[in-house]
Amino acid sequence: MINGHCDPRFLEVKDIFTQSIESHYEVGAALAIEHKGELVVNLWGGHKDAARTSAWEEDTLVNVWSVTKGVTATCIAKLINDGLLDPSEKVSKYWPEYGCNGKEHTKVSDILCHRAGMFGFQNGIPEASWQDWEKFTNPLELQAPIREPGSSQGYHALTFGWLAGELVRRVDGRTVGKYFKEEIAMPMGIDFYIGLEESNFARCADMLMLEMDGENIKLPGTFIRFLPDFLLPQKLRNFKSAITGGDFLTAFQTRPSDGADYQSNYPNTPDWRKAEVPSANGHGSAKALAKLYGILSNGCSRDGISIMRPEILDRSITPYSSGPDTVLFGSDIQFGLGFELAHGIASMSSLSPTFVNKMFGHAGVGGAVAFGDPDLGVGYAFTCNKQHETKNLYKTNNQLVDKLYSIMSVS
Repeated sequence: MINGHCDPRFLEVKDIFTQSIESHYEVGAALAIEHKGELVVNLWGGHKDAARTSAWEEDTLVNVWSVTKGVTATCIAKLINDGLLDPSEKVSKYWPEYGCNGKEHTKVSDILCHRAGMFGFQNGIPEASWQDWEKFTNPLELQAPIREPGSSQGYHALTFGWLAGELVRRVDGRTVGKYFKEEIAMPMGIDFYIGLEESNFARCADMLMLEMDGENIKLPGTFIRFLPDFLLPQKLRNFKSAITGGDFLTAFQTRPSDGADYQSNYPNTPDWRKAEVPSANGHGSAKALAKLYGILSNGCSRDGISIMRPEILDRSITPYSSGPDTVLFGSDIQFGLGFELAHGIASMSSLSPTFVNKMFGHAGVGGAVAFGDPDLGVGYAFTCNKQHETKNLYKTNNQLVDKLYSIMSVS
């Protein structure tokens, strides 16, 4: 069931990947690792569909959810590199209409590091085609923030895409999907898309999602709401505050008119695949994402083509915010300029991905993770198509990463 190649140094990593497929824990998945520009692991296996009738292939594309944010962050970093965007400036400099109703002083960096206080729609997610860009940006442009901008960190699960994406459109004129395709993907040969053409649908794996009815989401540790604060250390008080505050449900809103069947299946619809949602609907292969992060982690250039100057990447992966995150259970997750850097809840089972050392990238709610490590020259990506329950979202990935780093620490 497993195809591809693996450098002998990483056979223990391959064993974990193989077990995840052969045990049927994962339906289909792929793993790719670059080290100092060399593709040392490129594995895939399992199936693209729930019935297990269509085999996962090397060029299978899958929706990687918030892993897309790291790709969008790369576009933002390139715009900073090219002098078109300054993270210290107010958003209204580039998007004048945004500067109203309490958002007048919001900085670009506030959006990029999830401190804009705009992690949800005040009046619910618009009832519109995912492809109708302005139906989503206009309400965000006009609404008041949920929290005072800059005052707290709250993960902008979906809204990050429209906020950051509109900044790209305002300063460059192109959508994020088109910008990434023309400026990075095509020159570098990276098989990743924000906005998928129908000609690529046949390569897609089906996303097998849990029902995400807002009233039935199983939040971890809900028992903690009944414990008095004086019994809890600060981190658990932050966790309790996030659980009781409701920001998670605001950030992961669903539309009332979308029944449970649609909510679990919309990632497989043409409307979602063709749309550009730069926070959540990027489609690509593990090999493509490992290549992107492999390039970024080795000087930001390859074959004479440069994405950005290394010092710009260094700036982008410097922590701009470190929690506590009111959406992500009060965790001390760190964000750079759009990149996820490290979690403060890594010890809580596999609720969060393993992000340590100088890793930068992003994880997705379906279980996919992609990151780079410039200290080790690593580009890594794990993609899959079965969403697991909350406490085990990143179980397979974390086992792979832990083994990878244990091998590299002694090599």
